[in-house]
Amino acid sequence: MLRAINNIRRKLYIGSLIESDPVFLYAEKLTKLEEKKTILRTDVLNYLLSQQKKAAPIYLEIGVRNPNENFNKIICTTKYSVDPGIEYKPNPVDFKMTSDEFFLKLKEGKILNPDIKFNIVFIDGLHTAEQVEKDVENALTFLAEDGYLVLHDCNPPTEYHAREDHSFNLSPARNNWNGSVWKTFYKLRLNPEISCCCIDSDWGVGVISKKKHFDHLKENFNPYFEYRIFNNRRKDSLNLIDFEEFKKIIRE
Repeated sequence: MLRAINNIRRKLYIGSLIESDPVFLYAEKLTKLEEKKTILRTDVLNYLLSQQKKAAPIYLEIGVRNPNENFNKIICTTKYSVDPGIEYKPNPVDFKMTSDEFFLKLKEGKILNPDIKFNIVFIDGLHTAEQVEKDVENALTFLAEDGYLVLHDCNPPTEYHAREDHSFNLSPARNNWNGSVWKTFYKLRLNPEISCCCIDSDWGVGVISKKKHFDHLKENFNPYFEYRIFNNRRKDSLNLIDFEEFKKIIRE
């Protein structure tokens, strides 16, 4: 009994130390600022769909979880969803599988049509740089020439939000997790065959195009993906812009 009481006291003491730690407080402040931003990924996706010249655009979402959060709000007649159902057990999606499985079966002609071209592909699956890069490479193969590839969580406010392990919650970012998506996006900024920008809202909504000119990153100033360098040159790293500026570029 005494041991249990002492354990509770110890946890409360550690909790009080964490709550007053300046690093935790700063991360909490940045988290709240991000949560107050009003433009969401859904707004960006629906705007891009509204600008498509094709009469019946095709939308694909990788990493859905609860479809009420985004997928069901997407205004598009033909849309497909992919998720293995790890984070949301009901998993009411079209293809209950990983993105790797989905793209492999698509290439083999076992689902949909191997010649299909998606106008908008939204990637919000596993937030590790390695998996995001795979998803991007696969999605670009099936992206229409004038289509857009959209990534979520490209702009982590602190290095704790950018941790690689989501399960570690005893951090200044709490349960918020952007993963290492920013590393993939930074790498993509160096690819001369595509063009990228990131909308400064909703944890960073990255947009990739094979046709639209968003500006390229001409110098690799962060070859080892150091978060400190990324943070000091965040705007250049992501080509960070606001939504109004983004819409102006798309209209042009």
